Amino acid sequence: MKVQNLYSTIIEKIFTSKYVPGLREVEFEREDIIRVADRLKVRLPKNLGDLVYSFRYRTELPMKISSKAGKGEIWIIRGVGKAKYRFVLTRDIQLLPNVSLSITKVPDSTPGVIAKYALTDEQALLAIVRYNRLIDIFTGVTCYALQSHLRTTVPGLGQVETDEMYVGVDKRGIHYVFPVQAKSGRDKLSVVQVEQDMALCVSKFPSLICRPIGAQFMEGNVIALFELEKQKNEVRVSSEKHYKLVAPEEVTEADLISYRDRTTG
Repeated sequence: MKVQNLYSTIIEKIFTSKYVPGLREVEFEREDIIRVADRLKVRLPKNLGDLVYSFRYRTELPMKISSKAGKGEIWIIRGVGKAKYRFVLTRDIQLLPNVSLSITKVPDSTPGVIAKYALTDEQALLAIVRYNRLIDIFTGVTCYALQSHLRTTVPGLGQVETDEMYVGVDKRGIHYVFPVQAKSGRDKLSVVQVEQDMALCVSKFPSLICRPIGAQFMEGNVIALFELEKQKNEVRVSSEKHYKLVAPEEVTEADLISYRDRTTG
């Protein structure tokens, strides 16, 4: 059995063995993976944590689970402690780039050697965003990359991981923390990841203002940046801009005039 099929078989059985019609939350723990694999007489995954991680961030849940969601709703998996999880029925909010937004040209400051070898994945995106100071441009705050792949434990959630963490200061001296999640290709930003980033900021940086950021590669080498916030206990996009890195001479006088009109119009 292929790894993803094995994962689907196990997670589906865990859910269906605990789900009762009408429930909006279903709790399980990592030990359930071992028990279900033994009951189904299938091999135990080498990495138990990766099975849960896969459905939290990379892969859609099996149809037998998603079919139990109402119209406009979706099942997600949240961490609720060390090796403990919860299926939660929530509104299906798509955190995707708005293709109708205008594009801003930015002179490309990516070092040549990075541009030569960068791939079209999340790590390349993070490097490009960092070298071109796109977080600074997007937020209007002077920002500094603090740590990549910050993995830590948050009370009540268990282990969480953020692609990149920035800290920043504005002209008033206010300090901010910007957890950044990067996506490429068909991957999309997860509500669960944003919620975890917010919880991480509260736990590790309680005196800083948390402003979660999503970064996404789009067609035509355009980079979409989102700022996210909690509104009525739901993750929403509060701001979004699209940037395209170009040679300096490609930023024309007409471009500069149109950008000035944005601020005065």
